[in-house]
Amino acid sequence: MNKRIYKNRQAKKICGVCAGVAEYFDLDPTLVRVGWAVLALAASVGFWAYLICALVFPDKSEVM
Repeated sequence: MNKRIYKNRQAKKICGVCAGVAEYFDLDPTLVRVGWAVLALAASVGFWAYLICALVFPDKSEVM
């Protein structure tokens, strides 16, 4: 099985990055969003990581 990471636009709140990461790791999207928010508020690392992922990750429709 070849797993791919992508943005999930169907379950998005902003760009769909957290929903895609949650689906890839089989986690609850809310947990991923909270973790990303903590990283963004702690040292702004989460903000830059999210921005890069939003630009780099393909949409689910492009992958499927």
